Amino acid sequence: MAVSLAKSLPILPCRPSTRPVAPRCSVARSATRLAGFKTDRCLCWNMSEADADEAGADAEEAAAADDEAVAGRGDIWVEKYRPQALSEVAGHDDITDRLQSYIRQNDLPNLLFSGPAGVGKTTSALAIAREVYGDDWRDNFLELNASDERGIDVVRDRIKNFARSSFGGYDYRIIFLDEADSLTNDAQSALRRTMEQFSHNTRFVLSCNYSSKIIDPIQSRCAVFRFGPLSDEAIAEYVREIADDQGIETTEDGVDALVYAADGDMRKAINALQAAAVMGETVDESAVFTITSTARPDDIEEMVGMALAGDFGKARATLDELLTERGMAGGDVIDQIHRSVWEFDLDDSDAVRVLDRVGEADYRITEGANERVQLEAMLASLALDDG
Repeated sequence: MAVSLAKSLPILPCRPSTRPVAPRCSVARSATRLAGFKTDRCLCWNMSEADADEAGADAEEAAAADDEAVAGRGDIWVEKYRPQALSEVAGHDDITDRLQSYIRQNDLPNLLFSGPAGVGKTTSALAIAREVYGDDWRDNFLELNASDERGIDVVRDRIKNFARSSFGGYDYRIIFLDEADSLTNDAQSALRRTMEQFSHNTRFVLSCNYSSKIIDPIQSRCAVFRFGPLSDEAIAEYVREIADDQGIETTEDGVDALVYAADGDMRKAINALQAAAVMGETVDESAVFTITSTARPDDIEEMVGMALAGDFGKARATLDELLTERGMAGGDVIDQIHRSVWEFDLDDSDAVRVLDRVGEADYRITEGANERVQLEAMLASLALDDG
C-alpha cells in the first residue's frame, strides 16, 4: 500500500521548504541564488522541464552579467588599464621605439628611467619583461621599491640572491629597482659593484624621479631615458578611451579639468576619472575639481590679479575659501600659481614679481613655516608692491 501510494504521487521539480535549501532545478537555483536563499518557493512550479531549464539558463546568464558589471566597477582602473606592451605606452613614442629596438636585437643594456610620477616608467619596465619573457615574465623579473628597502642589505641579500639563482631558457633576468634615488649612497655603491659582477646574466632597470640623485658610476653603466610629463592630448585621448570602455559620459570641460588636474600625470588623471565617475552619471568640470581638491584656474587668476591690483582683502578672502571651504593644501596653491602664472594676462614685470614671491613662500613652507601665514604674506607683498 505504501509503495503504490508513493508511485501515485507526482514528482515535482523542487519541493517547497521552509528551510533555506537550494532547489534542484536550474531556474530555482538561479532564483534562490539571486535572492540570497531567502525564498521557499520554486519558480518552476508550473513549468515544463524544458521551460524550466531555459529560464534557468537565462537567469544564470543575467546573474553572471550583473556580477561582471559589479566586478568591473570594483577594479582599480590604474591597474586595469595599464598598458601591457611598449607599443601601448602613451606619449613616449621615441623612447618606446628605442626600447623595442633593443628587444628585437636581443641586446638589452642596463636602463635608467628618469622622470616625474605617472608618466610610464614602471609600465615600460613591466612591458619590457612581458615582451622578453612572454608568459614566464614573473619568474624572471624581480621588482623592488627602494623607498621601502633602501639600505645596503637589500643589495647584498635580495638582489644578489635573485641574480645568483638558476634559471633556464633565457640569457638574462631583469631586476627592476623602482625609486632608486631613495637608495643610500652606500647602497648605490654596492649596487654598482653588483651590476658589474652579474653583468653576464642580469639586466638592471632603475627608475627614479631625479637622476641627479643617482651616483655617476651607475649612470655611466646605464642607457638613460628621460620621461617628461605627458602631453595634454595624450592624457585626454586615454581618458576618453577609458570612459568609453566604462560607459561613462564625459563633458569637454570635464576632460579639460582632468587634464589640468593631472598636470602630465596619467595615473592621477585615471584615478580622478574613477573617483569622479562615482559622484554621478556625468563627469563634468565641477565633479573633477571637487574630487581632486583643485582650484579652477580662473579662481587662482582672480586671487593673484586682486593682489597685484592692491586689493589685499579680496585676495585674502579668495585664499581663505580655497584653504578652508575646498580643503586645499598650501603647497597645492603654490603649485597652481606657479604653473599658471604665464597663462594669466600679466605683463612680464608682474609675472616676475609673482614668481619671485612664490619661490620665497615655497621655500619657507618647505622649511616648516605655517602655510596660511606664508600665503597671506605673499599676497600682502604683491599688494604692497603695487602701492
